Amino acid sequence: MKITVIRVNMFEENSNDAMKPLIFPILDSLTPKRVEMIFFDDRIEPLPEKIDSDIIVFSAETFSIKRAYILAKKYKKDNNITVIGGFHSTVMPEESGLYCDCVLVGDAEDTWKKMIEDYMKGELKKKYISEFSKELGYIDYYHRAFKEKKYQPIGVVQFSRGCKFDCDFCSIKSMYKGNVKQKKWDIIEKELKNFKEKIIFFIDDNLLYDRESFLKFLQIVKPLKKRWACQISMDIAFQDDILKKMQESGCFLVLIGFESLNTLNLQQMNKKANLTVKDYDRAIENIYKHGLLIYGTFIFGYDYDTLENVRETISFAHRHNFTVANFNPLIPMPGTKLYERLDKSQRLLYKKWWLEEEYCYGDTVYQPAGMSPEDLKNLCKDARFEFYSVKNIFKRLIRNKLHLSFKNMWIYLLVNIVSRREIHQKQGRILGGRWNENNLDKT
Repeated sequence: MKITVIRVNMFEENSNDAMKPLIFPILDSLTPKRVEMIFFDDRIEPLPEKIDSDIIVFSAETFSIKRAYILAKKYKKDNNITVIGGFHSTVMPEESGLYCDCVLVGDAEDTWKKMIEDYMKGELKKKYISEFSKELGYIDYYHRAFKEKKYQPIGVVQFSRGCKFDCDFCSIKSMYKGNVKQKKWDIIEKELKNFKEKIIFFIDDNLLYDRESFLKFLQIVKPLKKRWACQISMDIAFQDDILKKMQESGCFLVLIGFESLNTLNLQQMNKKANLTVKDYDRAIENIYKHGLLIYGTFIFGYDYDTLENVRETISFAHRHNFTVANFNPLIPMPGTKLYERLDKSQRLLYKKWWLEEEYCYGDTVYQPAGMSPEDLKNLCKDARFEFYSVKNIFKRLIRNKLHLSFKNMWIYLLVNIVSRREIHQKQGRILGGRWNENNLDKT
């Protein structure tokens, strides 16, 4: 028996910023040894014209789901089955079921093995639903699936899944509605000790789940003498003792969702961590004081945004010389409270924007309250292009003294060059490719 797993890309062409997809070693660890496993990463390598496997599995999220459906149709034969799993299929299983033989809903830890067993018995079900009850297991970060594939030279680690907050725009909560799931300490310690890369990025949605567990995590990572970065919530900004321990344990960069400078917007999006921080300027100064770089993310298009205050936010990002910044148009992801709210108020321009023939990356998919859809799209595009212009990359390099150390400088230049390239390649491109007579009709 042979299974092929494909990590699906947003577009038909390759990306430059891909990191190792952990779904490969996770699925392999759950698969009986007698089953042959083949792995393709659509983001960085060409897919074969034909695939001779009993089961072909597509791992996709909302931005790549259209391409997953196109590929599922392309590779479907009378003697194989197609399976789709990931975030999108978890919240839209009925839709995904129209384009494949089987849908995996939720975590693979308690759906994957059952799906294979049923297939072998000739009793495959249309849908397998996770109970989110299985513990997170050991991941082989040097799995054979990654060999001869060119990823960014950064180690990727997952300590937990889910987030303690409930922002209305975030798709994470639509999948992980309950508490955060964390790995056992002996597993994470074993994984980290086996790491070869000098730089590690923790892809957890929010590494600061609670103070006690985070302090224990810092004790484990400090002796490894690695440089690491993470996604973390704004409530870290004035916890000086933790910021100090983070820096001492090797942390050099934190990704923080600022989202908006407008309190009314933060209230509407239920961004609780940010609402407790009254002064972003002081928060940034305090994080910098502890030697940590900042990757700031912003969302434009909430109801209290105007053209003027969005421009003020863009100036704010330049003024603070962030290492990296994202300026994203508000995207109502399926399964989120935001999507439900905009749908109920009939403000969605497309019911299923991710399947629209003409939808391009960066387009606005709903009617903003304070500007036109076209204005919002252009604001975000211009902000991205301006922030990553060659002139501004070098301005931010020079104006933030933390960038000027040798250890930080090469990372700064690498991420900015890659980000600039990706922004210009992605902006305005149609997701997934075009539907044609060989693809299933949209439903």
